[in-house]
Amino acid sequence: MSTAQERIRIPSGGPRRGGTPGWRVWMLASRPKTLPVAVAPVLAGVGVAHAGGPLNLGLVAVTLATALLLQIGANFANDVGDFMRGVDTGERIGPLRVTQAGLLSPRAVAWGAAVTFAAAEAGALVMGAASGPAIPIVCLLAIAAAILYSNGPWPYGAHGLGDFFVFAFFGVAAVLGTVYAQGRPLGAGALAAAIAVGLLADAVLVVNNLRDIEHDRVAARNTLAVALGPAATRVHYTLLLILAEVLPLVDRSGWFWLPWLTLPVVFILIRSVGQRRGAALNPALGQTAMLLVAFAALFAIGRFTV
Repeated sequence: MSTAQERIRIPSGGPRRGGTPGWRVWMLASRPKTLPVAVAPVLAGVGVAHAGGPLNLGLVAVTLATALLLQIGANFANDVGDFMRGVDTGERIGPLRVTQAGLLSPRAVAWGAAVTFAAAEAGALVMGAASGPAIPIVCLLAIAAAILYSNGPWPYGAHGLGDFFVFAFFGVAAVLGTVYAQGRPLGAGALAAAIAVGLLADAVLVVNNLRDIEHDRVAARNTLAVALGPAATRVHYTLLLILAEVLPLVDRSGWFWLPWLTLPVVFILIRSVGQRRGAALNPALGQTAMLLVAFAALFAIGRFTV
């Protein structure tokens, strides 16, 4: 999708001189298409936890809200960070960014991130009241990781470390935190689910960085995709998807095979990502995020049969 094609209609409640930007602009800044990445680990974690006994549905709701707030806060922080460092320009081929487009000021987006992260930590404290201090501490670490991805003197997302932190916090920590908040042990099955979700969450980032590889190279943003090059990045993507599909074998209880219903989508995506480049990868980005959600949902359903 070209920049011209990405133009959005700002509603009457949108940004006004001397006024407050409308809710639709903030919705755009939250990047709704990325939110499945936050929902998926909670789904998988709930499946693991349910296999061990009845769920505390109130804590499930708090866990989901906390995960969504962390993702939205990370999106806000990334939006303002990339703008301030000159990474987001009019030449970008990804979805529109509100700071770069002038729809919101960097100060406003930074405050939005701060408020959202504070709300996420409040949710983590509620979870911690039921399970102990580990979850609030991990949440603080996740907030720090989200901020430092694109901000600070050494934004690690521009030095090839983004993949590891997405895998660690938006996959492994999110799934295990969901299980732990329900008072369940963190066994091999929980860890396998966490790794599988982390691999697919990273696959979403890999498509994003493959799409932006030329722009990032010019901007001296040395993502792992830039370091590996397009061919090796496509191999990386393929391995992430295949390994994620293997991991349900670790715990063969219930309908453990249900996530394999996503295999046709996996093969279609591997072929699509292998053939497309630049803006043509935008559909594959959204489809990879939906693959993540479908995999996690099917995994959870399979565990509900235990």
